[in-house]
Amino acid sequence: MTIRTRLLPALALGFALAGCAREGELVVDQGVGITAVRTTCPAVGIPDYTGDITTFRTPGSTTMADLDVTAAITNLRSTCNEDTLDRVYTEASFDVVARRTDTRGSRTVTLPYFSTVLRGGSAVVTKRVGTVTLQFADGQERAQARGSAGAYVDRAEATLPADIREQITRRRRAGDPDAALDPLADPAVRAAVQRATFELLVGFQLTEAQLRYNATR
Repeated sequence: MTIRTRLLPALALGFALAGCAREGELVVDQGVGITAVRTTCPAVGIPDYTGDITTFRTPGSTTMADLDVTAAITNLRSTCNEDTLDRVYTEASFDVVARRTDTRGSRTVTLPYFSTVLRGGSAVVTKRVGTVTLQFADGQERAQARGSAGAYVDRAEATLPADIREQITRRRRAGDPDAALDPLADPAVRAAVQRATFELLVGFQLTEAQLRYNATR
């Protein structure tokens, strides 16, 4: 599953993000019930405002005349191995496409990116910073490179407790008093789902000025 989630600008790279709780799908069959489609694999996505980076030739400048390099993260993909007993491993891969304004000479540009595992929409479990290197040939305006990130999630922490799972998936017949009630509206159920929800987020490691530029342009 790939998501795109909104990063709160005031928290910069603290990554206090809105939760990604998975909602159940109402199923009408012989009775009324809830089928919750979820997995121990973390959702993978790019927080808003961190999927692009812009650099300028003059420090502090943000004018188009001073533009140097722009780059974006694209083609984010993930694979997940749920076969292990204790920990679930997820690997994300992505492309970085970049453009420079001055095409004279060959040039190497290195850009930093982060990968972080978030639990329950706000708790940072791990964070790593890597780099991706782009090679521009003489006269070449565009370049592309590949990046990757991996993360382990504890299977027990990403698994819903049995009583919560039963409460969500229990078959409800049309005449039941709670047939029309969404079990995820129960604060206890919602909190349990949130605690068991993990995300692997990838984006450029931006300065506060770069993040502010992305959020306000």
